[in-house]
Amino acid sequence: MIIFENSLREEKGLSEQVNEIRRRVLEQMDVSRDISDEEILNLIQKEIRESKKGRIQTLENRELLTRNVFNSLRKLDVLQELIEDEEITEIMVNGHKRIFYEKKGQMFEWEGKFFSEEKLEDIIQQIVGNNNRMVNESNPIVDTRLPDGSRVNIVLYPIALDGSTICIRKFPKEPMRMKQLLEYQSISEEAAAFLEKLVKAGYNIFISGGTGSGKTTFLNALSDFIPKEERIITIEDSAELKITGIPNLVRLETRNANVQGTNAVSIRDLIRTALRLRPSRILVGECRGAEALDMLQAMNTGHDGSLSTGHSNSAEDMLRRLETMVLMGMELPLPAIRGQIASGIDILVHLGRLRDRSRKMIEIMEVDGMEDGEIVLHSLFRFRETGQAKGRVEGVWEKTGELKHKEKLFAAGIAI
Repeated sequence: MIIFENSLREEKGLSEQVNEIRRRVLEQMDVSRDISDEEILNLIQKEIRESKKGRIQTLENRELLTRNVFNSLRKLDVLQELIEDEEITEIMVNGHKRIFYEKKGQMFEWEGKFFSEEKLEDIIQQIVGNNNRMVNESNPIVDTRLPDGSRVNIVLYPIALDGSTICIRKFPKEPMRMKQLLEYQSISEEAAAFLEKLVKAGYNIFISGGTGSGKTTFLNALSDFIPKEERIITIEDSAELKITGIPNLVRLETRNANVQGTNAVSIRDLIRTALRLRPSRILVGECRGAEALDMLQAMNTGHDGSLSTGHSNSAEDMLRRLETMVLMGMELPLPAIRGQIASGIDILVHLGRLRDRSRKMIEIMEVDGMEDGEIVLHSLFRFRETGQAKGRVEGVWEKTGELKHKEKLFAAGIAI
């Protein structure tokens, strides 16, 4: 579909036609009132009908031109077609002339492009404005989201030397459930059933993994196991979690500083506020810095069953990163930090993206206290590769140990 439409652009000079029709429509729009999408479409179609004979020859071209003009006025211009393609998982804009996308685990360059850097800037302001965010020369980097929940990161020129960049991480319209993860062979049934019991019993679980390993997706799937009668607070930089079935749910999102550099609301601010909102559990979308200290303190002060995620290459690396992140927020002796981690986090789940681009649960590890000043990890499940067939990595999840700390299971009346 995309290849066909790109060839039309090349053959018919579609970009020039889009801009010409767009200019004429803008001249006729009554900006003193809100104009409906239907009115915009009628104006576009009228201008197309009145355009010079021979320029629009086919029904397909007319429909394509209508859609592109409408997208440039009301949606995300040339990006809209990629946004609407459900098989595309990531969109990368490197300046107004270079657009790439990921589809079925492979990277492609798209022939579509923005008419100018100014048009790209307009789209950027449209994206951030819809979420009350701000991006400008004094604040050139921003995280935000699209209305469908897709994650967006923006870096403005000249920080991005070759033109402003946009990276859009798309999410399925319906949140991924554990059932789908099982169908995709991202986890075994035994490991999933084990995690379900741990979530219900209120174990504090921290999910680690590299970029694109599926941490947010996995956190969403685990949230389905939370008892429906509990009060849940979610805290995120830009709201991505899609928690369903929890009536008593409060969603909190950070806010960037204003033009004067004030009134910012950070993850740390939200965690401290969440503690006063009488949560049963706190879900922090991702720990990146000093907020790790507040998250650990929440886990250590009676909010059992809290969940969070973080970037790392392994479960062991995640512990070291947590130590570093805590030090960003407060100068504490290393033994004290490790004690907070060991008593706050019960389970580490590490995810990975394999060479065939598939996402797997790699390991489940129990935090087994401290020994000689070091945090002890106890492996419970581990993915072991057995080979490769038809380009796909094959393997099995092996049970590598038994859960040692079963107090929360006993208290919840759950057998394992």
